[in-house]
Amino acid sequence: MLQDTGRERPLYLTTKEVADLLRVKERKVYDLAAAGEIPHRRITGKLLFPSAEIQAWIEGAGQSPSSERPPVLSGSHDPLLDWAVRESGSGLATLFNGSFNGLDSFASGKVALAGLHIPEEENWNFQTVSSRDLQNCVLLTWAVRTRGLILSDRLRNDVRSFSDLKGRRFVLRQPGAGAASIFQDMLSKNSMTEKDLVPSTGFARTEGDAAAAVAADEADAALGIEAMARQFHLPFLPLVEERFDLLVDRRSYFTAPVQTLLSFARGDMFRDKAAAMGGYDLGEMGAVRWLSR
Repeated sequence: MLQDTGRERPLYLTTKEVADLLRVKERKVYDLAAAGEIPHRRITGKLLFPSAEIQAWIEGAGQSPSSERPPVLSGSHDPLLDWAVRESGSGLATLFNGSFNGLDSFASGKVALAGLHIPEEENWNFQTVSSRDLQNCVLLTWAVRTRGLILSDRLRNDVRSFSDLKGRRFVLRQPGAGAASIFQDMLSKNSMTEKDLVPSTGFARTEGDAAAAVAADEADAALGIEAMARQFHLPFLPLVEERFDLLVDRRSYFTAPVQTLLSFARGDMFRDKAAAMGGYDLGEMGAVRWLSR
C-alpha cells in the first residue's frame, strides 16, 4: 500500500482493514460501498478506501464528506424568511413542509436548512433538536414571533380567549407542522378537543394560507401569527410568544446561498420589513442556541 510518510499510515485501506476498523464483517463493508454510503475507490476491480475520508466519514456519523446538501430550505413557513430568501437573491429553494417534516428532511441530508417552531414544556425547538442524533449542525435564532388567533371581522368582539372558539369554523394546519402541535396544546390547556370546533376541509400549509382562509370567509378563525393578521387586515388575539429557529448544516453555513441570506438579514432593509410586517422580535437573531457534536 502507498504510505503517508508524514503520518506513517496507509493512504488507502483494504476492505479487511476497514472491516477491522469498524468492527464489522467484510460483507458489511462491501454492502456499504455498493450502496454508496462509504467513501471508496474501485481500481482495476478492487475496492480501496481513502483513509482520510474514512476517518472523516466515521467522525461525521456515517455521512460521506464528499456529499453536499442541496441548497434547500425546508420546515415551517415564516413570511419574513420567505421574503428574505427571495429579496436577497440567495438562490435557496424553499420547501415549506412543516417543522417536524423539515427536521426529518434535514436529518436525512436532503436539505441545508430547516425552519422550526416546535413547542416544548419549557422551551422551543431545543430539546427536540438535541434529542436527535444530528451531526455537524447548529441551531440559530431567527426571530421571536407573536402567535395567536386570526379572527373574522364579525368575531372581533366575541372571542376573548381560545375557549370562545367552541362551535366556530377553524382552519387546521397539516400534520407535522409546528402550528398543529401548538393547536393541540391549546386544546389540552382549555379542556377542549377538535370536536368542539368545526374543522376546515383540507389543511393550510403556510401562515399565509391560514390567514387567507379566514379573509375569504372559509373559516371563522385560525391559529396564526400577527404579521399575517396585519397583512389581511383581520382582528388578532395574541396568545403566545414563540421562537422560530433555523437548523443549519455547518458545511452549508459557509456556502454562498446561506451566507447571502444571513448577510441580508443583518441589513436595514430587512429590519424595516420586519417592523412593517409586525409581530417580530429580532433582538436575538443569529444567536447560537445549540451546537451539535
